[in-house]
Amino acid sequence: MKQSAEETITALATGDFTDLADTFANAGMSVRVPSRGVLQISASAGMRARPRILLSVGVHGDETAPLEMLGHILHEFAGAPRRLGVDLMIVVGNLAAIAAGKRYIDADLNRLFRIERSDRGDLQGTAEAERADQIMRATASFFSAPDADKWHLDLHTAIRASHYSTFAVVPAGMPERNRDVLLGWLGKAAIEAVILSPSSAGTFSAYTAERHGASSATLELGQVAALGSNDLSRFADTADALKHFLSSGIPDRASAPAIFRVKQELIKSSDAFSMSFDQNTKNFTPLQPGELIARDTNIEYKVGNATEYVVFPNPGVRAGFRAGLMVVRES
Repeated sequence: MKQSAEETITALATGDFTDLADTFANAGMSVRVPSRGVLQISASAGMRARPRILLSVGVHGDETAPLEMLGHILHEFAGAPRRLGVDLMIVVGNLAAIAAGKRYIDADLNRLFRIERSDRGDLQGTAEAERADQIMRATASFFSAPDADKWHLDLHTAIRASHYSTFAVVPAGMPERNRDVLLGWLGKAAIEAVILSPSSAGTFSAYTAERHGASSATLELGQVAALGSNDLSRFADTADALKHFLSSGIPDRASAPAIFRVKQELIKSSDAFSMSFDQNTKNFTPLQPGELIARDTNIEYKVGNATEYVVFPNPGVRAGFRAGLMVVRES
């Protein structure tokens, strides 16, 4: 018996892909579950090569709107599995944190998608490091096809309110052609702004772009909320763009969002780190030339010669990690 949409969401939240795997396998597709919370669905042998799309949710356990949205999308495709026109990998990131209703258990999973962690203190022994390794192994296998178009959309929600209700972070080093197609799709998906970031900071989408040549983005959809309490109508355009892409294999495009580029990374070097604004400051709040941004031991961060906008300010991160970005608008 087919799962309801609510049951599919619960299955995602717990990483149990048994029923979904059976549904697509019974439709003649090749299905693998390399670890709990990871599902790979590929065309049967002999079929033409298709785009490979990785969709990840729950990398932070308290970011539930993308998980609910993806649950509804997968429920639709489970009702007509042959509509799926791409090879698809689903990753539910931090299952333990989702169960606990927390952002993470030991460490931020979205700082651990790197092969080498010797410069990150005790992080190698955390539960999140082991989970990142599982996900990276599955990702390498999925993206091993040499000629496939590779995409990765890592779906998040922001901790704080934002002057743009939806925005994305895109690795700046992506080939221009791939980036232009991605930006057009993000515009179609109602993403209002894009930050071109030159540094990975160990994020999942930067890892797939740098290591596997994927057209990758981290999408921020609204704010953190408890599972079951999200207004998914706010992201209907994003869901529609995803469904069209998954069924057609073609990234529908529109005008690109507003484009920003990273000007400064705010690295917290010690527990003396403090920011010059309060916890209610919205993402993309403008600061004027010369304004103080943050202080740390023997360093002050200030705005340069042009207006800069603060994004992801989080003084509570571990020392040695990024506590925020300052960006400038390009278009």
